[in-house]
Amino acid sequence: MKFKNKNVLITGGLGFIGSNLAIKLVELGANVTIIDSVIPEYGGNLKNIESIKDRVKINFSDVRDEFSIKYLIKDQDFLFNLAGQTSHIDSMTNPFQDLEINAKSQLSILEACRKNNQNIKIVFASTRQLYGKPQYLPVDENHPIIPVDVNGINKMSGENYHLLYNNIYGIKTCVLRLTNTYGPRLRIKDARQTFLGIWVRNIIEEKPFLIFGDGLQVRDYNYVDDVVDAFILSALSDKTNGHIYNLGEPNPINLKETASILIEENKKGTYNMIPFPEERKSIDIGDFYANFNKINQDLGWYPKTPFREGIKETLTYYKKNIASYI
Repeated sequence: MKFKNKNVLITGGLGFIGSNLAIKLVELGANVTIIDSVIPEYGGNLKNIESIKDRVKINFSDVRDEFSIKYLIKDQDFLFNLAGQTSHIDSMTNPFQDLEINAKSQLSILEACRKNNQNIKIVFASTRQLYGKPQYLPVDENHPIIPVDVNGINKMSGENYHLLYNNIYGIKTCVLRLTNTYGPRLRIKDARQTFLGIWVRNIIEEKPFLIFGDGLQVRDYNYVDDVVDAFILSALSDKTNGHIYNLGEPNPINLKETASILIEENKKGTYNMIPFPEERKSIDIGDFYANFNKINQDLGWYPKTPFREGIKETLTYYKKNIASYI
């Protein structure tokens, strides 16, 4: 296996995607080190790596800590750079913290690589949010970048830093723009990662969940195992160096359809339709689904998990483990 005995660093590795990625990499024989600040709002949870806790190293530090990053980056073969502030609302209420985590700390990480480990391969987790309101659908990588919130602007800066260090210093980097990722280990305490999290919590707790607006907004969803596969394929290929890739799903559905599938798979549940809260309405992007042909053509990546199947797995996980996530 190409990861066997390789040294892998995952920033944000106790979070949703990072922990699922860590589990897969341990299965592939990698020596995994996790960095996580375990800031309460950001989704880090030791429960997420319970199955591999004796087979990974955990460093409880913040990506804003330059000294820690400088030490941890040495001798690593791969860096999966997933640490970030993901809440769009939080980025508007606390923009300077978002700037620190999603832009400045990314530059610090790259500087640490430039000075201490120029042979590392980095995969950076970005977001479809930086496209803003789509001018056409599906959105491809050539779509204009017009962020509607501070988070999108800072993630765009993080992307550009990674591409710059690839092009100028030869540090191998690539960027994945993620859409709505869901699955086991998702933060469900609130809607900071995705609205699906709080929907799952409420339906399990037998409370109505909320749909903003008319419920006709179209979204594409990726099950976390498929996203993990995209990270692994991107890390192993030199073809990805200096490139940006959308992830996506070929069968986007609207929010009311999403709700119906969730209720059907749970066998019960209700939702309430309410007008958009003003703070959300101003940054809502309307319909969105991505064109992921580029990553399909370069790496053969294609999402394998239908939404109904993924939701069923997600509900099963949280019905067993709900106490660790609320």
